[in-house]
Amino acid sequence: MKLHKALIGIVMGVALGVTAIVAPLPGEQNVAEAAWSQSRADKVIATGRKYQGTPYKFGASSSTTAVFDCSSFTQRVFKVAVGKSLPRSSRDQAKVGSSVSKSNLKKGDLVFFKASTTTTSKRITHVAIYAGNNKLLHTYGKPGVTYSTFKGTSWEKRFVSARRVL
Repeated sequence: MKLHKALIGIVMGVALGVTAIVAPLPGEQNVAEAAWSQSRADKVIATGRKYQGTPYKFGASSSTTAVFDCSSFTQRVFKVAVGKSLPRSSRDQAKVGSSVSKSNLKKGDLVFFKASTTTTSKRITHVAIYAGNNKLLHTYGKPGVTYSTFKGTSWEKRFVSARRVL
């Protein structure tokens, strides 16, 4: 019986030891993940910035960089910057990744909007990339690809949801 208990103790000790070696400490994993995501987010913003001033065209083909609509822009930027494939439409893009609250936005998050500040519908009609420092990187209307202020503007009032895909 003593030998049986000793063997169980040894097996459990080895199992715990292996688990401690294989599984990183929570703090270590979060730091590595944060640094990796930050690097990828910086690449996304740098890539998007290269298209600044490119004209907007609703329904633009995802195979061109001569014009963009909001979702072809985000689709192109994420693919070129980090190899991340996104669906073609903003509504479908709003289903990928993980949900993020407006107060927890990080650089590189996708931010989704409804059509106007007065509609009660939560139907998504626009997508932008959160660029950090209260800025959105996106394309619409006359400015084409541009930066816009987020908080305290009609963009914030039109906010529906945000997703982290990095």
